[in-house]
Amino acid sequence: MPQPQSDVERAGRGGAWIRRDIALERVTLTLDAEVREELLGVVAHLRHRPLPTILLSPSDFALPASRRLAAEIRHLLTDGPRFCLVDRLPIEEISAEEAKACYWLLSSLVRRPVAQKLDGTMIYDVRDTGLKADPGSGVRPDKTNIDLTFHNDNAYNACMPEVVGLLCLKTARSGGRSRVMSFDTAHQALLERAPQVVPRLYEPFWFDRQREHRDDEEPTFAAPIFVKAGEEVQARLGLHQVRNAYAMRGEELDREGREAIVALEEVFADPDLQFDFAMEAGQIQFVHNLTVGHSRTQFEDFAAPEQRRHLVRLWLRDSGDRSYPG
Repeated sequence: MPQPQSDVERAGRGGAWIRRDIALERVTLTLDAEVREELLGVVAHLRHRPLPTILLSPSDFALPASRRLAAEIRHLLTDGPRFCLVDRLPIEEISAEEAKACYWLLSSLVRRPVAQKLDGTMIYDVRDTGLKADPGSGVRPDKTNIDLTFHNDNAYNACMPEVVGLLCLKTARSGGRSRVMSFDTAHQALLERAPQVVPRLYEPFWFDRQREHRDDEEPTFAAPIFVKAGEEVQARLGLHQVRNAYAMRGEELDREGREAIVALEEVFADPDLQFDFAMEAGQIQFVHNLTVGHSRTQFEDFAAPEQRRHLVRLWLRDSGDRSYPG
């Protein structure tokens, strides 16, 4: 007799899932004693033979247990709900830079790290800078403490990362909860609640490129929010960048576009369609960037700089080249 499917298996490839389909323990992978020993061995090696983190390759080390963990991560990203949490790096025993090195190596086993800025930045620190993400400023919302609506990273670039990794080094004083939502779920909800707006989401919107372009290129970029990849719905979502782009161009978004955005935001506000969790220091979140949107709640930080919220982001992609344009 066939066994009943688990929640994770039901939320399979290209499938929509809702909050009740997901349990945190079923999307959490344990960084066990073998992986821990391997990574601490890497740290010990680097203390005697240091190298810049971006020069480190998994092929330089014997990492059989880490490779098995990476295979589990890839499985959840491709055949599961398309996100997972890894618990956790031993950050109480290593420095922040050593934690980044371990994170880099484990992520490199999942997919290839690629540049996150035009200048070739590969490792990106997510912190509140106190700046405002105004139109044309180039300040990304992740450099603020504001509530971030559901989005996928680098929606304003032709070649998006396939996977986004986030390592938590320091948590905020309060807030900053992570949220994820299946784009298939959002698409199905729109078809049920506001089907008239869906065709507009398959037509182009303008996106603010966040100043990540050459001087001879346009500061805005046009692309649809939804696309179909076979039977699967993929998305290019950055409503902050969409609003900024129209302000930068001195244009008003058309009525159909405004209605589509309002309907999309109503779907995003439905707690039954999303899953949320609090990341803890040492934990790593991986999200399939084309099929799952991620966000975080507004947060209040500590006053002391050394205590302030600090996440480290990697973009992973096996297609194209490793530069920002891809």
